[in-house]
Amino acid sequence: MHRHHREDEYSFVLEGSIGALLGDTVVIGNPGDLIFKPREQWHTFWNTGDTPARILEIISPAGFENYFREAAAELSCAHPDPQRLSAIRSRYALDVDMSSVPELIQRFGVHFPRA
Repeated sequence: MHRHHREDEYSFVLEGSIGALLGDTVVIGNPGDLIFKPREQWHTFWNTGDTPARILEIISPAGFENYFREAAAELSCAHPDPQRLSAIRSRYALDVDMSSVPELIQRFGVHFPRA
């Protein structure tokens, strides 16, 4: 689960099916659906099917795209530094609750694809 303090997030489903947990509410988006994730709301999303899903992700206002650049650069290091990742999240007013992952995996039956 994560939340943005300054940005609203929109997922426009292009292909497949996307599940989203918005606070305590679960929604399923299919092609043509728009899922709104307002700032300050804890949320996460996942592919609900066995086939690829594609979304157009819109985050407003602009600027948060730089978070992805900075985080990707740190994560591409041989040994990403958790303190640097935390500082990046802090700069972009992003909260992440990694402790929510095991329950989300169990609750929604998601798994990480194997390379």
